[in-house]
Amino acid sequence: MSIPAPESHEHVSPTSANDDGAANAARDIADVAAVEVITTAAVHLLSAAAVKVGLADDPETQKDLDEARKLINALAGLITAAAPEISDMHARSLRDGLRSVQLAFREASVIPDPIGQGPGEKWTGPVS
Repeated sequence: MSIPAPESHEHVSPTSANDDGAANAARDIADVAAVEVITTAAVHLLSAAAVKVGLADDPETQKDLDEARKLINALAGLITAAAPEISDMHARSLRDGLRSVQLAFREASVIPDPIGQGPGEKWTGPVS
């Protein structure tokens, strides 16, 4: 059994390791177009909302309409605000996905919200 010499033993501070990771992440994100960041965030919100409205593999355990409402509201706000910036080509598919989860939410609700008062409808207008 050999014990390394003290001069060969090196400690890496967790802070310096995190700083390197943060610097790399900042460099990586600097190379990503704003449209891609926006659409990626929207797709994450859309996917999470779909799971929470019961459109996933195990709706009985994954459905949570309170959480779905929050996600759909955030998604609708993001799409509405970003649409002029990301072009119709990108916004159209996001709007279609949003509409799908809004309708799924209405269908999953025991007592559906009145038309125009469902999640995200403040930004999108009535969905039916």
